[in-house]
Amino acid sequence: MGQMEEWHFPAGYDQSYLPDPDSPYWFPHRETMDPAERDAAVLVRLQEVLRYAYDRSPFYRRKYDEAGLDIGDVTTWEAFEQVPVVTKEELRASQENAPPFGDYVCVDDAELHHIHGTSGTTGTPTAFAMGRRDWEVIADNHARILWGMGVRPGDTVFVSALFSLYLGSWGAMSGAERLRCKVFPYGAGASGMTARAVQWLARTRPKAFYSTPSYALRLAEVAEQEKVDPREFGIDVMFFSGEPGASVPSVRKAIESAFDTRVVDCGTMAEMTPFMSASATAGSPDGMLLWQDIVWHEVCDPDTFRTVPYGSEGTPVYTHLERTSQPMIRLASNDLTRWEMGTNGCGRTYPRLPAGVYGRIDDMIHIRGENVYPTEIDNVLREIEGYGGHRVHVTRTGSMDEIVVRAECAPEHAESFERAAGSGLHRVVGLRVGVEVVAPDTYERSEHKARRVVDERDHTKRP
Repeated sequence: MGQMEEWHFPAGYDQSYLPDPDSPYWFPHRETMDPAERDAAVLVRLQEVLRYAYDRSPFYRRKYDEAGLDIGDVTTWEAFEQVPVVTKEELRASQENAPPFGDYVCVDDAELHHIHGTSGTTGTPTAFAMGRRDWEVIADNHARILWGMGVRPGDTVFVSALFSLYLGSWGAMSGAERLRCKVFPYGAGASGMTARAVQWLARTRPKAFYSTPSYALRLAEVAEQEKVDPREFGIDVMFFSGEPGASVPSVRKAIESAFDTRVVDCGTMAEMTPFMSASATAGSPDGMLLWQDIVWHEVCDPDTFRTVPYGSEGTPVYTHLERTSQPMIRLASNDLTRWEMGTNGCGRTYPRLPAGVYGRIDDMIHIRGENVYPTEIDNVLREIEGYGGHRVHVTRTGSMDEIVVRAECAPEHAESFERAAGSGLHRVVGLRVGVEVVAPDTYERSEHKARRVVDERDHTKRP
C-alpha cells in the first residue's frame, strides 16, 4: 500500500493538498492501514519526540534524569509505559518558575505565533504558546478530521464558541479555513448573542456548526422563544467539544431532534491541541475514534498509568506526535473513559471510545461507597417528560452524605416527573436520590459550558 502519507518529523504538510472529493479519507493509507503496522511507525516517532524534547527542554531533561530514564532505552511499548506522566500541576509550576510559558516550549520565542490559556478561575492560569509551524500543522490535522465528519471545501462552518482564551473555537476555525470552507466565526457568551445567532443561522444555513453541547441546547431553547424552528437552519453536522455531552445518549438525542442533524463528539484537552484527535466520523458516528497517527492516545489505570486492556475503563493519557512548541509527552488527563478495538463503520482502523470521554475523576461524586457520574444523572432526567434543567446538590448531615437533584419541570408534569426521576436515578445510580421539582427557568442557561454539580460537603471533616 506504500508509505504513510507525509509522515515525517518535524511535521509539515502540503498546504495545496485536498483529497478526491469522493474519498471518505484524507490520507487513505494512514487511516485504514493495519493497526500493528501503524503502531510500529508511531513507536519510532515517539523515540524522535522523546529525543527532541530531551535535547531542547530543561523541563523534560530534568524530569527524565530524576526518574533515571534513559530515553535511548525506550524501544518497546512496555518501555514507553515507564516514561513518567506529566501533570497539570507540573506545567503550572514550570510556568511559575519560568514565566510566561514554562521551560517546556522547545522553540525560539520568535517562532511563537498564537497565545491562549486557561481562565485561572480555579487557580493560576496556564499559558498555551504555539509556534507558527505548529499552528499550520494543527489546522491541517483539524481539516483532515472535519473531512472525516463529511465537511467539504466551500461548505459554511458556523463557529459559535468563545473567541478568547478558549482554544476550541480557534482550533475549529483553523481547520475549517484549511479545508477551504466559508467560516463564520460568530463567537458566543455576550448578552443577546444567542438570539442574534438564531437570525444568522436562518440566513446563512451553514453545513456545519461548532460549539459546546450545552450551548446547542440553549440555542434550541432561544430559537423556540424566537418562534423559529431550529430544523430550518439546515445544519447537516454539529460537532462539539469542551465538555461531556455529545456522546451522552439523552443529550445527543435532544440535539439531533431539535436540529434534525448529525451529532459528532470530539475533543481531548486544550494542552493537546490538535484537540480534535479524538473524534467521531460520518461513517462511525457514535463515541470517538482515536486518530493515533496525530496524537498517541492511551487509556491507563489512574494509579499506575499503565495501559488497560481494550474493553476496560481508565483515564486518557496523551502524547503529541507532531507538536514542537510545548510538546506533551504522556500528559495525564484526569478524565474517565472506556476504549475498545474493533471494526469501525467508516473503515478507519483506530481504537474507539464508545461512550466518549464521560467525565473527570475530580468531577465524579463519591458518595456512600458509590461513584456517581454527573452524565448518568443527565441521561436519566432528559428522558422524562417536562424536564427543563437541573442542579445536583451533595450535602453531609452528621455522618451521612446525601444527594438531592433539583430539577425544573412544568407544573402539569411535576408529580409524574418526581416519581420517574426518583425511580430512574435509583436504578442507574444505585442509591436513593432525593428529587425536588422547581419552577421552569429557575436556573440560568449556559452560554458556554454547563456546571450542574454543587458539592456542599465540608471535605476537611471526616464523615
